[in-house]
Amino acid sequence: MDGASPLTLCESRNTPAKYKTVGVLGAGVMGCGLTSALVMTGHHAVLVDISPSILEAAQTEISRSVRFQKLHGAAPTLNSREALQRVEFTLKMEALGRADFVVENVTEDWHIKGDCIRRLDEIVTLDKVIAVNTSAISITRIAARARAPGRVIGLHLMNPVPLKSTAEVIPGYHTTLETIDRTLEFLRGLGKEGIVVKDSPGFVSNRVLMLAVNEAAFLVYEGVATAEDADAIFKRCFGHKMGMLETADLIGLDTVLRSIEVLYESFNDPKYRPCPLLKTMVNAGLLGCKSGRGFYRYEQS
Repeated sequence: MDGASPLTLCESRNTPAKYKTVGVLGAGVMGCGLTSALVMTGHHAVLVDISPSILEAAQTEISRSVRFQKLHGAAPTLNSREALQRVEFTLKMEALGRADFVVENVTEDWHIKGDCIRRLDEIVTLDKVIAVNTSAISITRIAARARAPGRVIGLHLMNPVPLKSTAEVIPGYHTTLETIDRTLEFLRGLGKEGIVVKDSPGFVSNRVLMLAVNEAAFLVYEGVATAEDADAIFKRCFGHKMGMLETADLIGLDTVLRSIEVLYESFNDPKYRPCPLLKTMVNAGLLGCKSGRGFYRYEQS
């Protein structure tokens, strides 16, 4: 891995790169969260997606996020109008060529991500980092689609992005130390730190978390406990802020299911067999917070 130091909380060398404009591919939950975090930390963002309606919804979500952060003192000098002025909303992926650092946030699907990295590799100059925001997919495999795989790195951001202080940083086989350093510097510009881990399916967080979420879903599926009671055990007995199934709803059950399927396929281990209830809920469109209903019901703003 060209000298990368896995499984350590890393401090970057003081590289000179500055990331005033950041490209964000994908305006879903994670893309909007990242864009909100960017504008609240003084960056400009180029946000790209494939549909005008998605970008329109993204404007609403980013405004809402900034208002929420301001209410809690995280963005005291920025209002939602000013925040949106810092974002270029566009359908043209070519606009990402103007960015100093690019983060891909599309659907957790190997084929879609692979195609996006191939296109980004053609658009983004070779001196810029392309970060892949994925919860489970091999960075080495995705980076193989690029001419210069050394500038491709995994960046597993957590939801909601503005509220999370730490992200997993995952170098692929060819990822260079300079790319790692630049990614850690990028995170520091967001007020976050990065923990560098090896490229293995699910990395650290989701190799553990998805197993727990899947097992909690099995408990509901088998009638051992309701979602509320299963979550209450972890919150009241172990002091967790959220239960496993509340966390799953927040992440999105479609993303959860795809992550578990990646783990199941990668390790060929029956312990990662996806719970049938998860499959049924995703097929029914019960995706959690973003759809208004998952293991719990949510009011749609």
